[in-house]
Amino acid sequence: MSRIGKKPVSLPSGVTASVEGQTVTAKGPKGELSFVVNDEVLVKLEDGSIQVDPRDSSKDARSKWGMSRTMISNILSGVKDGFEKRLEITGVGYRAAMQGKNLQLALGFSHDVVYQVPEGIQVAVPKPTEIVITGIDKQRVGQVAAEIREYRGPEPYKGKGVRYAGEKIVRKEGKKK
Repeated sequence: MSRIGKKPVSLPSGVTASVEGQTVTAKGPKGELSFVVNDEVLVKLEDGSIQVDPRDSSKDARSKWGMSRTMISNILSGVKDGFEKRLEITGVGYRAAMQGKNLQLALGFSHDVVYQVPEGIQVAVPKPTEIVITGIDKQRVGQVAAEIREYRGPEPYKGKGVRYAGEKIVRKEGKKK
């Protein structure tokens, strides 16, 4: 039995949800999201909460049960509050700046890296060494953060590069004489 899947997802205040077949749609102050649940899982909307159950006791149905409940929970909290990821840039001369709708990164290459921000995602640069990514879709916010980090991930000797805020980098000792 899935401990996560057993819990019903309660609707936050200010959010309306509808279940039509296998599609769960949520509308809130930040926008609208929908999620198509796998056919192995049953979804019911009853008295202010969404209940998720496996269709049968097969291993496939039980494995998709908890994930479906978490995805529904994420779209409900996303349309109400949204999600945020913070990136930190460490290194001499490494910096970020917004150039219109694009993010311009100076990461020690011979040229600046220009990242085009996708629709539905907002990127802010409060300081030249800090990037804040916000949006209502948790997966897309995390994907954009991962793509930006991929340009110059933190290296283990000096810790230079782009890292998630609060990420601990395991440092290596340099070579000895």
